[in-house]
Amino acid sequence: MIDARPRKRSLTLHGHRTSVSLEEPFWVELQAMARAEGVSMNALAARIDRERGITAGLASALRVAVLRRLRALATD
Repeated sequence: MIDARPRKRSLTLHGHRTSVSLEEPFWVELQAMARAEGVSMNALAARIDRERGITAGLASALRVAVLRRLRALATD
């Protein structure tokens, strides 16, 4: 069984270190997204960060990005 508690990890976004807490299934899917796009986790997170706008926190934006990807894969 996967631990449902969020796990904090460090990322470098736009040259600055930050930490984000996400549940393990989201980290796994983000790693899969990065591999599929041929980019690093930092590059993927930086892109999502740039696109998120000011109304969403980074953790929320990462979760939504995972959800969108999984929905797109499910409808293909």
